Amino acid sequence: MTDESLKSRVETWMVKQMPIIQMHGGTSMVREADPETGQVVVELGGTCSGCGISNVTAQNIKRDMYMEFEEIEDVQVKVPSTGDTGADTVEGGRGGDVQYSNESAGHF
Repeated sequence: MTDESLKSRVETWMVKQMPIIQMHGGTSMVREADPETGQVVVELGGTCSGCGISNVTAQNIKRDMYMEFEEIEDVQVKVPSTGDTGADTVEGGRGGDVQYSNESAGHF
């Protein structure tokens, strides 16, 4: 185990393992990665919003994260219904302020 944070490791993994998100005009951002609880929250945006296979992408991310990171207990992948993203990006086209049409805590 390295000293690198879980969030950083998950983001690096997303850049390497899920380039198809960016290739298709989507974005992703790791919003939460808590090593204490094992909870990870990833948001998909851009063209992922309204995409007919975004649910398949979400399931693939979940399955692969469970296999890759032994400390992860729960993965939530959120896909906004609006597709609005902010201008902030980081490596791999990730980042931005993904916004939801329904921001209630239990929406996803």
